[in-house]
Amino acid sequence: MSCNPDACLIIDIGKTNIKCVLLDELGQTLWSRSQSNISQTDKVYPYFDLDGIWQWLQSSIHFANTIAPISAINISTHGACAVLIDEQEKLVLPVLDYEHPIPEDISQQYDAIRPDFTQTLSPNLPLGLNLGRQLFWLQQQYPVEFARTHHVLMYPQYWVWRLTGQAVTEVTSLGCHTDLWLPAEQTYSSLLDELVLRSAMPPIKTGYEVVGGPTDEVCQSTGLSANCRIYSGVHDSNAGFARYLYSMPDKPVTLVSMGTWIICMTTEQRLKNLQESRDTLGNVSVAGNLLPCARFMGGREFEQICQLTNSDMTGDYQPDDIQQLIDDGVFGLPPFSQSGGPFAGREGRIIGKPASGSALASLYLALMIDYQLDLLGVIGDVIFGSASRKNPLMCQLLAQLRPRQRILLSGDSAGTVVGAWCLTRWQQAPDPYLTQFDIAKATNINGLLIYRDRWRDLSEQIDRPVSLAG
Repeated sequence: MSCNPDACLIIDIGKTNIKCVLLDELGQTLWSRSQSNISQTDKVYPYFDLDGIWQWLQSSIHFANTIAPISAINISTHGACAVLIDEQEKLVLPVLDYEHPIPEDISQQYDAIRPDFTQTLSPNLPLGLNLGRQLFWLQQQYPVEFARTHHVLMYPQYWVWRLTGQAVTEVTSLGCHTDLWLPAEQTYSSLLDELVLRSAMPPIKTGYEVVGGPTDEVCQSTGLSANCRIYSGVHDSNAGFARYLYSMPDKPVTLVSMGTWIICMTTEQRLKNLQESRDTLGNVSVAGNLLPCARFMGGREFEQICQLTNSDMTGDYQPDDIQQLIDDGVFGLPPFSQSGGPFAGREGRIIGKPASGSALASLYLALMIDYQLDLLGVIGDVIFGSASRKNPLMCQLLAQLRPRQRILLSGDSAGTVVGAWCLTRWQQAPDPYLTQFDIAKATNINGLLIYRDRWRDLSEQIDRPVSLAG
């Protein structure tokens, strides 16, 4: 067994994959394990398999602890998710997958009680992407079970509770388009009273606070020491952002967080730019401050474009492939997902026949990110983490689209993991490598800016055809 005294385990539960990553005192990976995360469909609505995830986590923690004794654990998860627990510490209802449609009549009733966007900075989103809408539907559909709710645990804090037995909540998940939080006032919204849940909200902890140590039962099942520090958990995109708040505390920060969702997050405070209809919103940073954001389901849309064009998602493409798309007048018009974004309510369409579907998908992401940065009014440096490794040419396209700004590449292979690790050492001086960046070299694609303008014109046309065909 390693004698490393500072091994930290980060648990990252994303919508698509679950990861456990063991890091040393310098934030370097000692070991990692992952598995896919698939919602279950054997009940009346799709739900997350909490017991199955818990069994996998215990096994993974036990193995990681044989690599190096774990001294700290932090947890990040996707947003739009909460777990209802009763007084006997039992699950009240299965945890709803946020992509489940909410019946139209229930949604209309909910819209009548949800606070206004000007208060929550939380847009009115489809499906169950507003956590408040999920909770309202569960209350209407299962009133007896819902009434047993003793604690509402945001998703990261549910796993903290499983490890420590302590019920807490934390603002990054509360402020993630839930309708439950007022970011400017840093307090709960009136919706909690409508749902009769205010008393069920546990004490608030910051993302860099220790909640406690593992329970005796967890120590036995995982081999963890009772002295292991377990932190309060964090929303995954906010974890990635925390990495830069930690390492660059005195500079404005704009981050493009890449994954199932692509989220542009910035400390450039231009709240007048936030538009509910464009899915621009106010999230909350780990420090509790308002964090203007713009988002779309970019990872899912990339997959969809590749599927529609019968292309390999990992297909190699070159600047010549982008040039060919522009020369041939091939366009991918948003959106290719019905989960919000700046063009919600329309259906995507591909114009022309792309020779390279992966090139079209990457060009599409660059155009969408460029559009979102304009929505937010970002004028400073823009940081990319893992995207600079996974899709470097996309970052170079963005550098050509935004010549007055630097596109900085941190090279982190897992920014969420590194950010969650930074939260476990918040009072320590950051390591120098955390502020070292490469600068993306702009592509030299002929006609790219004219193409961008045409793409925007076509995308804005409300009455354009809604076929997904070419």
